Amino acid sequence: MISLSDDALLDRVQRQTLRYFVDFAHQASGMARERSNPVPGYDYMQTVTTGGTGFGVMAMLAGCERGFLTRADARARIARIVGFLESADRFHGVFPHFLNGETGKTIPFSPQDDGGDLVETSFLMMGLLCARQYFFDDTKLGAAIDRLWDAVEWTWHTRGEDVLYWHWSPRHKWAMNHAIRGWNECLVTYVLAASSPTYAIDPRVYYRGWTDSPVFRNGQSVHDIALPLGPDQGGPLFFSHYSFLGLDPRGLADAYADYWAQNRAHVLINRAHCIANPHNFTGYGANCWGLTACDGDKGYDAFSPTNDRGVIAPTAALSSMPYTPKESLAALRHFHAVMGDRLWRNCGFADAFNETAGWVAEGHLAIDQGPIVVMIENHRSALLWRLFMSCREVATGLGRLGFKRHAQVSA
Repeated sequence: MISLSDDALLDRVQRQTLRYFVDFAHQASGMARERSNPVPGYDYMQTVTTGGTGFGVMAMLAGCERGFLTRADARARIARIVGFLESADRFHGVFPHFLNGETGKTIPFSPQDDGGDLVETSFLMMGLLCARQYFFDDTKLGAAIDRLWDAVEWTWHTRGEDVLYWHWSPRHKWAMNHAIRGWNECLVTYVLAASSPTYAIDPRVYYRGWTDSPVFRNGQSVHDIALPLGPDQGGPLFFSHYSFLGLDPRGLADAYADYWAQNRAHVLINRAHCIANPHNFTGYGANCWGLTACDGDKGYDAFSPTNDRGVIAPTAALSSMPYTPKESLAALRHFHAVMGDRLWRNCGFADAFNETAGWVAEGHLAIDQGPIVVMIENHRSALLWRLFMSCREVATGLGRLGFKRHAQVSA
């Protein structure tokens, strides 16, 4: 691989990774395909993902800002997605995890998960609200996004209780029975539920649902790093990525944590684990780290320090760049220059690799590629953070849940 300056390398990675959401977008809907390689059980060319599309919309905004897409092209692509979503399957305004990109009909994620997925919908809405703010001069697009946003019945997903539930299906009702409790990737789901202009939850749903969980508070030190929230050793790194593609953690705090400190600690613990390498996996080190949810040599899994199988995902370190810029850039240079052609593909880095097993993933996943583009951009310009936090509804929702902003810090 050729040697590039830091800015040129970041440009190259963002531009190439963005191709997943442009060149590989579904030809009819413009939505993001779930993955780029076949797996048993579904048609990967027709299966589009709602949450991954939300990430892709944000990636396109970053690409537009960088000049990788024209403003007119980005606007047209996002308008096509919004038009498709207006006639696609919804359940109390909530989209399913997977849709058929041609017909807009639900593709079941699992036998009982064939209805609304509140968390995936929140990731989608986060992206669409950023697009509304970016294309503020397009009142038609803004009104269409507002119709989708206003239709989400967040209160329906409480079941009349003080907690949000992840799934509802007209066929299986609440059979999934998955209460959304923290700490994990779903903070933005509660924030948007409290921000809704039409179906806002009461703040007690956040306090009694999200924060009242055995794995919400941590308070331990791991590798001499204090971790305010989350499971043992922090869990997979996407916990510090997905909600924070839009939620700006700089200076964001509530009664439970400073979210910049939380996310930076989480990343540093994950990296320290890989440096310590207690299982002696090949390749782990200061420049090769990052455990998160991704494809693995034995299948998809949520990898973490407590579920370490030797699988490193480039998205883990690269999407952590706002929190650990030096460490993440060193990992980027390792993936790009040292591992080179083993990882680098038409749509950016392969999803994951396991050097111990001599395995590299065949393709990419939307939910891993999107955060790379978005979080590198947040590191460089804070674009998506500024857009999402500029939403008047989000400011209201954060206030209702007791969040405050204080002086910002840097890594």
